[in-house]
Amino acid sequence: MELSKLIAKDLLGIKAVFFRPDEPFTWASGIKSPVYCDNRLTLTAPAVRTDVENGLVTLIKENYPEAEVLMGTSTAGIAHAAICGHIMGLPMGYVRSGAKDHGRQNQIEGRLLPGQKVVVVEDLISTAGSVLEVVNVLREAGADVLGIVSIFTYGMKKGLDRLAAADVKNVSLTNFDEIAKAAAEEGYIAESDIARLIAFRNDPSDESWIKK
Repeated sequence: MELSKLIAKDLLGIKAVFFRPDEPFTWASGIKSPVYCDNRLTLTAPAVRTDVENGLVTLIKENYPEAEVLMGTSTAGIAHAAICGHIMGLPMGYVRSGAKDHGRQNQIEGRLLPGQKVVVVEDLISTAGSVLEVVNVLREAGADVLGIVSIFTYGMKKGLDRLAAADVKNVSLTNFDEIAKAAAEEGYIAESDIARLIAFRNDPSDESWIKK
């Protein structure tokens, strides 16, 4: 089975991602969403976790063969960076959302030397704001950021534009379109719901996809 489809079915199976188009979730921003995503659940499902970590390793080897260090995003990317680093025999660390206010006041945890080739490990990309903050911190520290690997991406225009503007490559195990398609195939949603879900993805601020 194709990797993106396998991971999509895995995430749906453990409800790390699930759709509720007729009873939307409300994000902190106030946006109504037909999808809920919590990839942390992959860590408590060993079979799915194995697929995810092996998949991330495959993506890293194929897309960033020169990688010398893996850096996880705080906090969701840390475990995945650690497991992938262990499998690949590479050092790993992580980037805090802000510098510590005690000790050495580090924002980057783990040894990172200027010029080292780094891959950022992230669990989820929507508008890409948080992961690009991590990229910027690493670049300011002198790292050569090769790009990002992530478990799932929404493929939102805002996120794609931000990544392009920052000249940062991202490769994901699966994506919103693939998971929506798998959800219909598995009977989680109706085939007719796919267009509504894609409408949300294309413009989250437009709530016309919601049935009144």
